[in-house]
Amino acid sequence: MPLSERQLAAFADKHARQIPFDTSPRHLAGPGDARHVTHGLAVAGWSAVSDPLSAEMVLRSPDMRHRLQFDPQSATSAWWRLRAEPTDTEPGWYAEFGELVPAEVLAGFTDALVAPPPQQPDPWQAVTSAGWHRDSGGTAYSPDSMCHIELRPLSEFSDRPSWHVETREPGYDQFPGPRIWHAYLDERTPAHLVGSFLTALVDRSPLQRGMYDRTGHYSAVQEPSPLRPQQVADAHTTRIESLRARARSTRRQLTRPAPTPAKAHTAQPAARR
Repeated sequence: MPLSERQLAAFADKHARQIPFDTSPRHLAGPGDARHVTHGLAVAGWSAVSDPLSAEMVLRSPDMRHRLQFDPQSATSAWWRLRAEPTDTEPGWYAEFGELVPAEVLAGFTDALVAPPPQQPDPWQAVTSAGWHRDSGGTAYSPDSMCHIELRPLSEFSDRPSWHVETREPGYDQFPGPRIWHAYLDERTPAHLVGSFLTALVDRSPLQRGMYDRTGHYSAVQEPSPLRPQQVADAHTTRIESLRARARSTRRQLTRPAPTPAKAHTAQPAARR
């Protein structure tokens, strides 16, 4: 499913008709445009395998190992589901994300899936560097205390914890408020994907939303953006082209044949005179 110029133009056309507002913090910015995710996967060779007339969208990776499902009619709170099948050398894993997870934050996860970062970030490093408080139990809280990140064991008999991220409305006393969105990354999710997701989540830079776009909560701060609508669209195109180049480079490295070992030279006996 190659990404066409028409599809990029449709993205630009939508955002050209919106007045951008800088919206922060990111965990309250709302879902945004899902094409931040799907365009990135398309340029990496992912293809749509779902019914084009259905509200559900399913994308598969070129090697058929990964499957992304977006279902806005889901009976559960998870609208995005990403599954990786096991291979001979790597385990399978599963991740899911709620309706109001910002698309740009989810794109941090999927971009790292199709073009792994050159360095494998420590999942906690970006969180603590962004000023999130981490308590003695290992749970990190956003400065407004509405979002928390927890590394939670599956059970008391397991030493393989899974990642849980939740954004909630302020609670009362010891009772948490209603959940706004969640993310669950199981215990086998690669660390570089977790790190990329958390890095995108705690980034202090605002996300751009249109004047009437849905946010995650009324307390999200919105200010007129210094960016023009065309600059928002251009930034998306630049990111997509960069991701296309990185994905191609990654594919070339994976398909490059291993060097043939040099044949050992057998010593020949000296000729007799």
